[in-house]
Amino acid sequence: MSAENLYTFENEQYRKTYWHTCSHVLAQAMKRLHPEVKLAIGPSIDNGFYYDFDTPQPFTEDQLAELEAEMRKICREKLKLERFELPRAEAIAYMEEKGEPYKVELINDLPEDAVISFYRQGEFVDLCAGPHVDSTGRIKGNAVKLTACNAAYWRGDSNRQTLQRIYGVAFPRKEELDEYLQRIEEAKKRDHRKLGKELGLFMMSEEGPGFPFFLPRGMVLKNTLLEYWRECHKRYGYVEIATPIILNQHLWHQSGHWDHYKDNMYTTVIDGEDYAVKPMNCPGGMLVYKNEPHSYRDLPIRAAELGLVHRHEMSGALHGLFRVRCFTQDDAHIFMTPAQMKDEIKNVVTLFDEMYSTFGLTYQIELSTMPEDHMGDEEVWHFAENTLQAAITELGKDFQINPGDGAFYGPKLDFHLADSLGRTWQCGTIQLDMQMPERFELEYVGEDGEKHRPIMIHRALLGSIERFLGVITEHFAGAFPTWLSPVQVKLLPVTDRAAEYAKSVAEKLDKQGFRVEVDGRNEKIGKKIREAQLEKIPYMLVVGDRDMEAGTVSVRHRAEGDLGAMSLEDFSAMLRQIVDSRERK
Repeated sequence: MSAENLYTFENEQYRKTYWHTCSHVLAQAMKRLHPEVKLAIGPSIDNGFYYDFDTPQPFTEDQLAELEAEMRKICREKLKLERFELPRAEAIAYMEEKGEPYKVELINDLPEDAVISFYRQGEFVDLCAGPHVDSTGRIKGNAVKLTACNAAYWRGDSNRQTLQRIYGVAFPRKEELDEYLQRIEEAKKRDHRKLGKELGLFMMSEEGPGFPFFLPRGMVLKNTLLEYWRECHKRYGYVEIATPIILNQHLWHQSGHWDHYKDNMYTTVIDGEDYAVKPMNCPGGMLVYKNEPHSYRDLPIRAAELGLVHRHEMSGALHGLFRVRCFTQDDAHIFMTPAQMKDEIKNVVTLFDEMYSTFGLTYQIELSTMPEDHMGDEEVWHFAENTLQAAITELGKDFQINPGDGAFYGPKLDFHLADSLGRTWQCGTIQLDMQMPERFELEYVGEDGEKHRPIMIHRALLGSIERFLGVITEHFAGAFPTWLSPVQVKLLPVTDRAAEYAKSVAEKLDKQGFRVEVDGRNEKIGKKIREAQLEKIPYMLVVGDRDMEAGTVSVRHRAEGDLGAMSLEDFSAMLRQIVDSRERK
């Protein structure tokens, strides 16, 4: 990075340092206005910062505005940030004297040889490892915004104290803050929970928190997406399998999931034996491979599965379709020889390219390497990491390294999709696994007539189907491309006389495989058009006496407006071309 960009938001480290300092300014403002409040923690996050406070009531919008005003005052004071260290006993006594029990707990939990550092700004001191900018004057007070206040558990533990978490964001210039807030307002309009209700796609019920219900239009949307998914996978040489939702606990011990993931698994007892509801599809895929012997001539085997999985999520983390407790994971397990590894990875990335581009989604790739908690030898891990890197490099793809964040059984490539608002979503993943085949004793007979272990790729393209539907609902603001739209055409008869003609047109379009509805209500045509627009229907066919006589339809598009009168044959041909080519209109 060039020197002139070192202290700008283009530098991620500077951006996080700036936001971290903002969290300290927020905490200082809080102690000035509400000295009885206890401090917890206040880090920077991907899109701003937060601070957790021990106070019984959430803060109102008026109180957040008062805190913002005090933060601006602190910024104008240009207080110098000074770092100092204390021995453990003195640090504990210092925080006890200030009446900050959460800070005392944090100090007590630090390793014996830890350096215990603090930062002072004016009268305010906070336990912190840093780093920070050198002065509160570096923060532009008129470009700071406190955005929300939510409940949060201390240290993420539902058995601990409930705190109030105040979120904020800040930028070097007010214009940047204004642009950000405009994007946030647009994101609110696109919220898939709001659109899901308005468009009749899905619902949630208190009888099943985190377990989504898909409504008729939502099922059309989901099934249309899955039809495209199946079409692509068939062209890329995949077979489709299905494995049971519940399998015995022995299998999960064998796979290693019980040791690494049991807190997120639902369990049950059948015939006196312990079983688990699958949180992943992988072990079932291993059993399918073991069902029959294999030769090197059979490989690669690309076995895809749309498997319903269940994972226990904390109730506070549930969020529409983005964070649920059951979802359909579009997994595939590819079994191959070492010589086939690189080509198979490239084949997967090419498939990802095709599907993501259909939705107008761009992506960035992140290579996650060996974590501390891992299975297998380091030499095997490094070979796998180098193979992943070589494959994407040969495809001309840029990537970033995410050290130590691989799965416990192998390194992975994560695909972060960018939507129409520039937000990123982690959906696709390619995980190279040389451990699971060993655990399940998978084999194939090689050219030498000897038995060998296959290497395996775990991969998910869309990730969670439910989450991906939420992503594209917000990406398209509910105005899905015609090929994907639950209703592609709505007939709008102008008069009762045209109602039968509208039904006959709808029947003809239905027979051609288009998804059609008729609005036969006794309402003014203007109201029918407005409501069809609100439903995001791609094409509206207005039919009246003149259309009946001429055998035409008057075509309106939700974005392009009035397209004029067309014969039904011409409209059908146009619609067929748009649907079959999967145009984004």
